[in-house]
Amino acid sequence: MKQSASRSCLSRLCFLDGAIATLILFSSFIPTFSKPASAILSDSPKVVLDEAWQIVNHEYVDETFNQTDWQAIRQSLLGQEYTSRQHAYSALRRALRRLDDPYTRFLDPEEYDELTDQTSGEVSGIGIRLRREAKTGGIIVVETMVDSPAEQAGIRAGDQVLMVDGQSTRAMTVEAVSELIQGEIDTQLTVTIADQNERQRTLILTRALIEVPTVHYSIKERNGARIGYIRLTEFNAHASEQMEIAINNLVAEQAEAFVLDLRGNPGGLLYASIEISRMWLQRGSIVRTVDRGGQSEEITANRTALTHLPLAVLVDGRSASSSEILTGALRDNKRATVVGSPTFGKALVQSLHSLSDGSGIAVTVAHYFTPNGTDISSKGITPDIQIDLTDGQRRQLTNNPNLLATEADPQFMQAVSALEPTILVNRDAAPVSNSHPVSAEGSNQLGRNLLLRE
Repeated sequence: MKQSASRSCLSRLCFLDGAIATLILFSSFIPTFSKPASAILSDSPKVVLDEAWQIVNHEYVDETFNQTDWQAIRQSLLGQEYTSRQHAYSALRRALRRLDDPYTRFLDPEEYDELTDQTSGEVSGIGIRLRREAKTGGIIVVETMVDSPAEQAGIRAGDQVLMVDGQSTRAMTVEAVSELIQGEIDTQLTVTIADQNERQRTLILTRALIEVPTVHYSIKERNGARIGYIRLTEFNAHASEQMEIAINNLVAEQAEAFVLDLRGNPGGLLYASIEISRMWLQRGSIVRTVDRGGQSEEITANRTALTHLPLAVLVDGRSASSSEILTGALRDNKRATVVGSPTFGKALVQSLHSLSDGSGIAVTVAHYFTPNGTDISSKGITPDIQIDLTDGQRRQLTNNPNLLATEADPQFMQAVSALEPTILVNRDAAPVSNSHPVSAEGSNQLGRNLLLRE
């Protein structure tokens, strides 16, 4: 949905990019050119350079551009001759480095498409997640997604992918195999797999649009308590609807408390972090931003919480951006106990723009603050209960995700311990309603286009 040009910063923001902790806006701002400039640039790579320059000039949070003469930068960019688009792209990247801001960056067409595809929460393929098996080097199916072509064809977790369209996967990376599997919707590919008994099958599958699961949940029985465990891996376009399903299903399964696991979550869409915050918070501030002109905007909860059950949040040094927005909102409003290691520390907001040749640019446009007014830049959020994993524990959980939320996961076990006193109190108290009939769908129209990533 197009936003009015008069809307303030937060209304227009798009995302915090996880790879390097960026909050970005898919903006409708279109650079305009004078007639002489348009005639001079014509169809040269300089068109894209001037588009990018104008966007930074119009939106960058620091009006001094890091004490750089930004007008002189434009003259330099347009005064050079470029032998190729890659040559021009390199010049633009050098210019942006003058801002000394790693979050303001240029994305070539491939990088831009990859980022927008990732945050959409959808991919064209057959619905499998892959990993390389350490001992054999084989490409193994970790998960088949529900109702996907792979599941319908009988592919199961543990199967090995031997060939894709006649190409052996033996010497390929997981990323290379995934690229082969992805393609246009309704096109076919041939996959040869071997099950765990080494029986081989060759299947012809039709690619479909797959919704990527970003929320995984289950009931964990610990010390006689029923803990609703939810792991959120990314704030993509489907995260909030998946989170709503998870909360409601776990409440229906008689969960007595929740552990929300944001460890390793680099962020994603801003509107997803806001909608998810509102599923846990009945009232209170969620986040405040300040733009280049000093204008402040605050987003608050809107009385659409889905549960009031006790909550603990797990974080670590890779929990960033949208994860920090959600964590800060829950902790500052005393809604959750935060357990784990200090978070990444990303408090800058970016807007994301497409350029005319399919490339894009992310530009820092604001700072954000937690409800208590805390600037978490570079320092992150310190947990209420800090418990750091050893290198060995971290490797064990990374190599075997099935050990998450078990006795082998000290941070999870500490979160359960923190919840137990409140669970016992609630058992003795009169029963109360833990959910509301209000659906999270439509609960946040503000910031619909926003994305927050590390």
